[in-house]
Amino acid sequence: MLSYKSVVLCLAYLTFSASALPIRREVPQEHSHEPILALVRTTLNLNNPDQIVDPVFALLGDAAAAQGAGKITDLSCLQQAVADQAFTNAKAANDVAAMTNALIFRALERNTGGVGVQSKLCTQTAKNPEIAAISQHQDPASTGAAATNKAITLALAKQIAAVGGDPLDALKSGTFAPGNPNDTTGKGNTCDDANDANGCIFTQNLLVEDATADEINAAVGGTAATGSNNSASTGAAANNSDSTTDTTDCPTVTVTVTADAAAETTPAATATAANNAAATTAAATTAATGGNLQTFTGALGGAAAPAVTKGGRGFVVTGSDDFLNVGAALGRSCDIQHNACANKANSGGGFAVSACDQQNNDCHAAIQ
Repeated sequence: MLSYKSVVLCLAYLTFSASALPIRREVPQEHSHEPILALVRTTLNLNNPDQIVDPVFALLGDAAAAQGAGKITDLSCLQQAVADQAFTNAKAANDVAAMTNALIFRALERNTGGVGVQSKLCTQTAKNPEIAAISQHQDPASTGAAATNKAITLALAKQIAAVGGDPLDALKSGTFAPGNPNDTTGKGNTCDDANDANGCIFTQNLLVEDATADEINAAVGGTAATGSNNSASTGAAANNSDSTTDTTDCPTVTVTVTADAAAETTPAATATAANNAAATTAAATTAATGGNLQTFTGALGGAAAPAVTKGGRGFVVTGSDDFLNVGAALGRSCDIQHNACANKANSGGGFAVSACDQQNNDCHAAIQ
């Protein structure tokens, strides 16, 4: 009988056949960010009501992910579910490093059926707005990946800063250099080493950063980090991984991939000028009053940025947490507005989520 460790590795090396068209599967990379995976495993296991077997399944393709998804039936949302529960557990423990790590995990790229193939986005809303504001990186060889992945990294940086972490940790979520979609080996530019506790993408210098430090600082309003920088800098090797990849005892699992599945695409994460112009609404012309330090007055879809007032540890965001510095509080206010705006857009608000992204950028730019 195969051990659990063998099952995980075997699932990572599924063979694909396609009756509709040839598939050039990308080499697995679910262990490339091993310290992030290891830490989220520890945090998830503090309370795992959905009985997810292991977070690694969330980084595999759907066919393999189904074997360890527990009670999660929408496989495109498994990665979000893992991050969401891990974040909930970390927040209950007031563990900034674990919250930061859960956010980074949500942004990692999933394995797909070929070089240049995008993974499907989750359409469910996460319990935690911090997790809901992030999606996974896409294959760097896919259409629009550079802009998409940069937008994801900047959104991640904002959420990390909001919980008191170092926003520059968002760069750790980056993926590899683009592979060649015409490469029949499917090798791409990946690595997958469960025994590298530091993460092979880091030790082999394969990580491509999506943004500069200046761009991240600008995105979070120039706010200095208030938390630690150890969210994913250390971590034990995966507890359920073999020291070498040995597929001799692995059963061959054949998955039929249709043309529609292979051609899966996702919307671009950046706003276009046309969308911005069509979705812009009139905003109040007077500054915030009554002690509200949030001066941004844009309210696309009727969702205004919640008030920020003095109190708590320093500054309080209405309906949210308190913060040590005003910049972090204002940033959280902007991001709460972004989540509310995105929910309206996704429920037929008459405008695109990209317009919410642009409004969020404007809100952060207004932070003094």
